[in-house]
Parts: sequence; structure tokens; C-alpha cells
Amino acid sequence: MDLFSQTAVTGPVVSAFKEKMVSIVQELSNLDLPAKVAVLNAIRMMLHEASPFRNEPVDFVQWVPSDLVRANDYNPNTVAPPEMRLLEHSIGQDGYTQPIVAWMNESDFEVVDGFHRNRVGKESDLVRQRVHGYLPVTTANGWRLERGDRIAATIRHNRARGKHRVEAMSDIVIELKRRNWTDEKIGRELGMDPDEVLRLTQITGLAEMFTNQDFSAAWEVEKSSDMSAEILSDEFADAPTSKDGRILHTWDKWECFRAGFYEERPPDGMTQDQGEERYRAFLSDMDAFEAALQKITAEWKHSCEHYLTNERMNRVAWLGQASVASAIGIPSCCRGGYNRLTEEQKYAADQMALTYLNRWLTANGRPQLTRADSVSKTEMDLY
Repeated sequence: MDLFSQTAVTGPVVSAFKEKMVSIVQELSNLDLPAKVAVLNAIRMMLHEASPFRNEPVDFVQWVPSDLVRANDYNPNTVAPPEMRLLEHSIGQDGYTQPIVAWMNESDFEVVDGFHRNRVGKESDLVRQRVHGYLPVTTANGWRLERGDRIAATIRHNRARGKHRVEAMSDIVIELKRRNWTDEKIGRELGMDPDEVLRLTQITGLAEMFTNQDFSAAWEVEKSSDMSAEILSDEFADAPTSKDGRILHTWDKWECFRAGFYEERPPDGMTQDQGEERYRAFLSDMDAFEAALQKITAEWKHSCEHYLTNERMNRVAWLGQASVASAIGIPSCCRGGYNRLTEEQKYAADQMALTYLNRWLTANGRPQLTRADSVSKTEMDLY
């Protein structure tokens, strides 16, 4: 079929282009394979840039040496061996009818969609020989190079076909949270409702790590607030102040995170009981506790700004837990050690933490708190 005859546009202009194309094709026949592929790719790119469909990735498919196409490490979709063999047979019989969708890096292409088409092109001798060691690739959203965006693109492709593994999806949700994506953004980009995002988070057992914990009078987490979206948003790169006066920092700047505050278990093979006992012993040593409080309030700029400007939480409790993590590396999961103190020891620890909280607040131009305010404000506001 003559493709030029399919258009309603006819006349000398079309005829002239057709003659030019015939000449180019004749010249291509004189080139070796790598040169021919390179020229064809260049021509396709030039046509793509002039195309009214240039915003559609499928408008430009290029052939890329297979060793420049690498699989991503986050694809939650799997194909069982029978289906993999069927895919190989399909490509063997029908050819590549769909390109591999990829992101173009400085040196190679990372697969967004087409993980298994990529494998077939590399692992099937028949297919590899037929396509001369090349793979058909189209690139998606080249201006969005952040890893989270690449992951989201892969998930969208998979979910559109209804294929993904739950446990792998859970790992991906956690990674996006580590990259400061809010639950809302994850749901929007991956096509999930809030309940699905929550379930996938809970599967890993790390839900607590990624919520803004509200510290009770007993220095224990009793309830998660709705502030996780603020904490994890990637829009707070330069510590802006929110409408309620909070100074916000993303988790990667928190000194408490680097100190192990959010680890899920005690360090060095300790049991939970041993961790809580170490926690108790530290808080009962007021000299050591005070030294840790001095260090935190003087050196932990980002964590203190983020947490101590949050009037909706028990900041005394946060300072206590942060001090233990800073001084002896015991995470907040061992905070039950606080309840092993005597009532007198609890009071002394609370007062010491409140003293340093008020010193920090005063130094940062904020009003001091009474003991009653520091403990009960969370309950009054949230429960």
C-alpha cells in the first residue's frame, strides 16, 4: 500500500516529499547496520519534533542496542514461566507490536514498562538475532527524572492492565514515603484510594515510622494524627512556616531519624525487654539525661524546629525519646521503659525535659509552656 495515497492531501508538495524519501532510502541501503539504525533514529527524531503528535511518546520509537536498555529494580509485576514462554512465542511470531517504554538517562535507558519484552529481546536467541541485538524503545516524560516519578509511571502501566504483586506494591509505597510523597500524592499518582495506600503501608509493619506521632503523657504513641501529609510533603524543601506557625522539614533532614529514633527494634540484638530497661536506666540518670537534652536543643536544628513548633503534640515526650536515641541509640519503640520509672522519677524526667523545651522556645521567640499545657494540650486538641 502506498502510504502517501492514504492522505487527502495530494499534489506537487506530496510528490516532492515522496521523491526525497525515495532518495534517502536508496542512500540508506549503502550503510552498514549501526550507521543505518543511527540515521533512521535521527530521521524519526526530526520527524517527531515536527509532528503534531510530538507530546505523545509513541510518536517516536527508536531502535536501541539491547545492552543500553536495563531493567528497573522496582517493577511489582511478574509473569509466570508459561506466560513468559507465550510472550516469547508471540514476539517470535508477530514481532514487536509494542515498544518498551523507558526513561532516558545520560548513558542508558531504564525500563518503565516492558520489563518482560526487554527480557525476551535479550534472552531469546531467535528474537535477538531477528532484531539484530536492538530493542524498540519509546521514552516517557523525559522532564520528570526523579525516581519516585519513574516508579509511579511503572505502577500506572501495570495497574492499567490489572497486574501487580501486593507485597511488591507495599515495598514501593514505603519507598515513595521515604521520598517524602504524601498519601494523597501516592494515591493520585498510582491510582489508589486512601484505604489501599494505608493497607499497603501497614503490610510492611512500618506504618508508625511514617506518621507524625502524637506523644501522650506517658511518652507513648496512642494515636496517629492527620499531619503525616505535612511531614512527608516534598513541597517543604526550605523549611517554610505553616499557617499555624510550624516550621516544617522533610524527614531526610531530621537528626532524630539519623540517630535511629524510628528503628523498629532495639540495636545490637537486644530484646525488647533489654531495650526498655536501658531506656529506663538512662532516664533515671538525671546528669546523663540533662547532657543529652543540652545536645539536642543546641545541635538538632531541623528536628527541633519540626517537632518543637508543633503545638498539637506532647513535646516534652518527644524530647525525652529523642534524648535516649541520641545518647545511647535506643529507639522510641522502647519508650515503654518510661513506665518502669517510679512516679518520682517520671516527674523529674518530665520537669527536666520541660525546662529545656522552654529554653528552646524562649530562644526561638515562642511562648513557654506550663507542665499542664505541655502534657494535656495533645489530649485536648486531638481526642
